[in-house]
Amino acid sequence: MSVDRVEEVESGESKAVATAAAATAGVHYYSVAPGYRLNVRRGPGTQYGIVRVLPEGAQVAIFCQTPGTSVVGPYGTSNIWDNIANGEFVSDAYVLTGSDGYVASRCG
Repeated sequence: MSVDRVEEVESGESKAVATAAAATAGVHYYSVAPGYRLNVRRGPGTQYGIVRVLPEGAQVAIFCQTPGTSVVGPYGTSNIWDNIANGEFVSDAYVLTGSDGYVASRCG
């Protein structure tokens, strides 16, 4: 996966707030494929701008999932995009969910 630009990931304080909110909502965390820095985009497709880049070894909470651009990644080819925060999406082809299908509700 190419990285168009690298931006600083959330501060420890912001991450703690996001983690607490996810725990309250019963959200599960999933690992990003080992050895990859993953582009986080504004929408469910490669045509959307990059918001930030997740570092190697990152884990993400999936709040909902939606179809979008088909992407080939280490976990196969998928058109599923994972919503990991408000207005932030990553390709499911780079997230180890243990499934080729949806593991969270569809984004509404």
